[in-house]
Amino acid sequence: MTETPPLPEGYEMSADPARIDPERVHHWLSTDAYWALGRSREKQDRAIEGSLNFGVYETVSGEQVAYARVITDRATFAWLCDVYVDRSVRGKGIGTAFLTAVRDELRSYGVRRVLLATHDAHGVYERLGFAELEHPEHWMALIFGQ
Repeated sequence: MTETPPLPEGYEMSADPARIDPERVHHWLSTDAYWALGRSREKQDRAIEGSLNFGVYETVSGEQVAYARVITDRATFAWLCDVYVDRSVRGKGIGTAFLTAVRDELRSYGVRRVLLATHDAHGVYERLGFAELEHPEHWMALIFGQ
């Protein structure tokens, strides 16, 4: 797995839930993230409240530029979801550094397995050590709908 690359100068990561900008996160996800299009603000707020949240912020303005949410027991399992990097800062290495730091934070808990789902970013996650499920036929899902 890769070493944690530093965030570019002028950016910092935080897991402080008080720093999350819920309005911005909701806007990003409900209007520009294929997996969450149309998600209600109320549902997004509940998701934030029930999760471990990470953000990347500009150090001078404090403006949030990236978000990731993890559902975890902080002991054995984690589900990485709602990863979003603002379009204005893509291509600066923020996403890779951010996700590597999130991965390393989860590792520090002793989590054995981190899962995620993606339609279009397999290469990004593979560089961080993620791989396709070895036995996908062992996994099942119960889906109630949107």
